[in-house]
Amino acid sequence: MLRIFIPIESAPGEARVAASPETVKKLIALGCQVFLEIGAGISAGFLDDDYRNSGAQFVPIGDVDAWQKTDVLLCVQAPPRECLERMKPKALVVGLLAPYQNESLINSLKSGQLSALAMELLPRISRAQSADALSSQANIAGYKSVLLAASALDRYFPMLMTAAGTVQPAKIVVLGAGVAGLQAVATAKRLGAVVFVSDIRPAVKEQVESLGARFINPPQLDEKPSESGGYAQESTEAFLTAQRQELSDHLSEADVAICTAQVPGKKAPRLISEGMLDRMRTGSVVVDLAVEQGGNCAETKKGETIIRKGVKLIGASDLPCSVPNHASSLYARNLLALLEPFLKEEELMLNLEDELIAGCLISYQGEICCQDLLYSGGTN
Repeated sequence: MLRIFIPIESAPGEARVAASPETVKKLIALGCQVFLEIGAGISAGFLDDDYRNSGAQFVPIGDVDAWQKTDVLLCVQAPPRECLERMKPKALVVGLLAPYQNESLINSLKSGQLSALAMELLPRISRAQSADALSSQANIAGYKSVLLAASALDRYFPMLMTAAGTVQPAKIVVLGAGVAGLQAVATAKRLGAVVFVSDIRPAVKEQVESLGARFINPPQLDEKPSESGGYAQESTEAFLTAQRQELSDHLSEADVAICTAQVPGKKAPRLISEGMLDRMRTGSVVVDLAVEQGGNCAETKKGETIIRKGVKLIGASDLPCSVPNHASSLYARNLLALLEPFLKEEELMLNLEDELIAGCLISYQGEICCQDLLYSGGTN
């Protein structure tokens, strides 16, 4: 019988868990044994008794035997190297593994002869939607980024008509119209703000306008970036320079800028320069969701709020962790949706030619499958 193990997350500030009582029950119905470390779900609002009632079994924290007997490890972020080294050869690790920034992980997969699926590399095609962990977590990040901005801003978001006079609505500029950006637009509109959106892809204009925002048309250059597999592709420096010039005027009038532009496996594009920040008014706010990949905005720092010449710069890297219950529930369903088609007769039978598996398989029994990782050595 397939043994699935869910450990307590070890990354600082990580409050999510890779299984919910709901998904544990479904995995057991598919013929799996599910083991969790004691207290694995408490920070996400799931008690041990909730899991027990779903049929899960518990092991002590750090139990070596549990790691050694694991067939499939479900995690949010990659476990430490010393934990991976305990696993038996040919075991499978599934999670948001950040393979391009984690050389230690790649070395552990090779030395331990482990297989691994990186959820953030899942192809964005229609049949992958229910397993799309990036989208489920980005939705939360986009929502929470607006709440952070509203809390930090020195003005109201909505227009208010009071006995003392009329308060004009806040002007929000969202950079990037991916999942996080569109959720930020929807949330800001619900709060009554006027929203503008900048994106390198003209094709997203219709989505932006359907949410009631105004689209800032990208620069008209011969060479324009596009997208592949649902992800935005890296832009040329000439395009980014032209885009920054266009953005500068909008930002000079903005109350809030929310930065969501990211390219998987690449450094985030720098869209807001120091000169553009100089033009923003005192009291305005920048929330940078791309800070962990280098940031869309100059001078933002991961996990910090910096006041630069009166402008608040918020480096918001772990926003899904701030909504851990729903983030965990959705992420656990993503994992189940990916693995369920391959759970047959109490065994996991991965089809390496399946488009979904091939897209996110970074290691198979110790052999690194992604050529980019072989070239980069697991670092960006």
